[in-house]
Amino acid sequence: MDIREMNIDQMTNALCTGGLMTYRLATIAVYMLGFFLVVFLCNIAHYLLRRLSQPRIVSESIVGLVLSNIPFIRKHAAGVQSTLHYIVDGAMVVHMFVVGLEVDPNIFLEIHLPEAKVAYTGVLTTFVLAALLTPFLDVPEGNVNSVPLNLCLSVVVSSTASPLLTRLITDLKIGKSDIGRFVVSAGVHTDLVSTLLICVGCIIFDPTQTFKYRTVKAILLMVSLLVIETVLAAKLTPLIFNWVNRENPEGKPMKGSHLILAVAFVVTVCCFPPIWAGYDKVLSAFLAGVFMPRDGRIAKMMISKVNYFFGAILCPLFFFWVGTEAQLSKFEAGNWVSWGKLFFTFFIATGGKVLGSWLSGLMLGFHWYDSIATGLLLSIKGHFHVYLAIMASTTSLTSISTSVSMVFATFLTIIYTPLVVANIIQRARKRSPTQRMALQWLNPSNELRVLLCVHGPQNISCATNFMAISRGPVEPGILVYLTDMVELTDVVAATLRHNDGVDTVSVTDPTVMQMREQVTNGVNAYLSQDGDGIILKRMLALSTLSSMHQDVCILAEDLMVSLIILPFHKQQEEGGRLNLGHSGFRHVNRKILRHAPCSIGILVDRGLGATIISRSSVSLHAAVIFIGGKDDREALAYAGRVACHPGVKLTVIRFLLEATGDSMSSLITIAKSNTSENQEEMRVDDECFADFYDRHVAGGQVSYMEKYLENSGQTFSTLRSLEGQYGLFIVGRGGRVNSILTVGMSDWEECPELGPIGDILSASDYSVTASVLIIQQHSLKGDIDGLQEEFSIM
Repeated sequence: MDIREMNIDQMTNALCTGGLMTYRLATIAVYMLGFFLVVFLCNIAHYLLRRLSQPRIVSESIVGLVLSNIPFIRKHAAGVQSTLHYIVDGAMVVHMFVVGLEVDPNIFLEIHLPEAKVAYTGVLTTFVLAALLTPFLDVPEGNVNSVPLNLCLSVVVSSTASPLLTRLITDLKIGKSDIGRFVVSAGVHTDLVSTLLICVGCIIFDPTQTFKYRTVKAILLMVSLLVIETVLAAKLTPLIFNWVNRENPEGKPMKGSHLILAVAFVVTVCCFPPIWAGYDKVLSAFLAGVFMPRDGRIAKMMISKVNYFFGAILCPLFFFWVGTEAQLSKFEAGNWVSWGKLFFTFFIATGGKVLGSWLSGLMLGFHWYDSIATGLLLSIKGHFHVYLAIMASTTSLTSISTSVSMVFATFLTIIYTPLVVANIIQRARKRSPTQRMALQWLNPSNELRVLLCVHGPQNISCATNFMAISRGPVEPGILVYLTDMVELTDVVAATLRHNDGVDTVSVTDPTVMQMREQVTNGVNAYLSQDGDGIILKRMLALSTLSSMHQDVCILAEDLMVSLIILPFHKQQEEGGRLNLGHSGFRHVNRKILRHAPCSIGILVDRGLGATIISRSSVSLHAAVIFIGGKDDREALAYAGRVACHPGVKLTVIRFLLEATGDSMSSLITIAKSNTSENQEEMRVDDECFADFYDRHVAGGQVSYMEKYLENSGQTFSTLRSLEGQYGLFIVGRGGRVNSILTVGMSDWEECPELGPIGDILSASDYSVTASVLIIQQHSLKGDIDGLQEEFSIM
């Protein structure tokens, strides 16, 4: 239609329609801008509070509550309050579904474990304490049935926000310590049993009708539908999920139709009780998640996507909604009763848990300090508890002031968590310097724990021979953690899959999986033939080369190993010479040497892997070079285990200082060797060597020779004369106090990480058949700068 043919009414309608559309678009733009503003402010607040070790939920709550209670924003947010309510309801449904999906109901079969006993004792004591004291809080509003409401409040106070607890424990770097793992496991037990009690209570009482008792007919209908939901979730869901997983294997894009089918089925299962019996939709989703299978691609995709979406987008919106529902001006800050409800609720939540943890810890033999720390950490509350507090005021079960008090009490249980963790780390730091993780101090009755690192299948034969000669006596034997050092590239990072638990991922990259399978098969083939006294466990150090040393050190401290063995960054070529190697792994080795929590060895393979070591005849001639110092003493301690192998002929070569003549250089040499520091070192060296001599040399098990030398030049020439006589050299990296026999050698070192002796024996112009093991003893520090993620305290 031409504009000239339009009448006034048509033009007016067109302008109104266009104006209305423009207004709606502008409104949407304003809401989107407001949402991004909330997220941006949450990030700024989190950055500022991170220095105080406060978790992200604290910054999100502060920003959400403050923004939503600004009069201007509150006035304009009133129009979208109902929309926010629907969004938050949907978010809590999917959040609780995933919480249930991450929990294994089979943990009820583990009630004999200490963490289960602590969890259930804490729930019981907190529930009893809350049931006795909550009637004095005057929580119910109006004609609400007070008895069931107080019982429900007691159960809620007894619970733990296990997802939030797990995330905080991981972020605060105690996720792999003994107390960290213990608290996470106890938190899952607590969360599951308390939420199930809430689910049972919702069957008997109706929270939407002032907590009145339901009729028998309503209870039977609700129970019947919940049983149907459970059967569908436990029996029919695995069939559908397994079919979808088979049709969509790892590494291929998920078909949209299959994903929609799986999600639609999950929604259908969750909707039975809420639609037909009026059961709470959030609790119904939780129950469905508990009984659904958590293995397979579909379940893991749901968990990862929902957790990311909830944490990155919905959490800031959630606390903005909390602020719109809980008007802070109605908190009645001038009334002491409001503050009494706040701190009394906080006292019940923490006091009950601490009392339960202390009682159970007393029976289990825990230190009282660890029990109190466990109770404080198990007191933490999270999003679900804040949601319940707000819904209580929305449904007129409590006053807004009471709900705000509960919300503030929830935040208090979160804020003190970093302080508890800081005290745990401080105690561990005090204990750490007394733990000597080295071979020299290893109790002979304890097994040797070794973290044996490999780069790939090319290290299999060398690794198996190392295990063979290091096992020592069959009793107690050796525990080897065979660890793949895998560089985290962009290609590998795209295949990572997060698993259940704390900070665990698995790699689905075909190349990495094939490499690890080859290593596992190769080592298992050896163990099946000659594995007496060897226990093997597989590990993975997956990281970028710049931070891989941290992963290896964390593993070593967590597993409490006495020795880390690293492959040399150079590999032997066809002609027998070593190539230039991988400079990235060289830097990794050097960093581990600086930060290792135990003794460490670098293994230069030049034929050790090609040697067939027999137990019936001598097939390997090995030599340990002993000059003096802590590293040489550690090498000697390791050599004592090698001497036990019948297929290895071990020779100990001791280099001794001999100053002859009356020349000035000889006098200086004698003066240097007579310093108090050197005298003490020589005394310790003599004691250590005398013990080794009595154990192994005196009985003829190990050969012994002495070399009297005057300076480092003679040391060099003596090492050169040993070429071709031995297939393995065991040497200390350094640690010698002003040793005259090695002074100046570092000036021409090609690889300083090997030390002066190891560098000579590993040089490209030395024997192509002599492998070298360079050992550095664990150095104790009186003041530790920091503490790694894994440690032992309980």
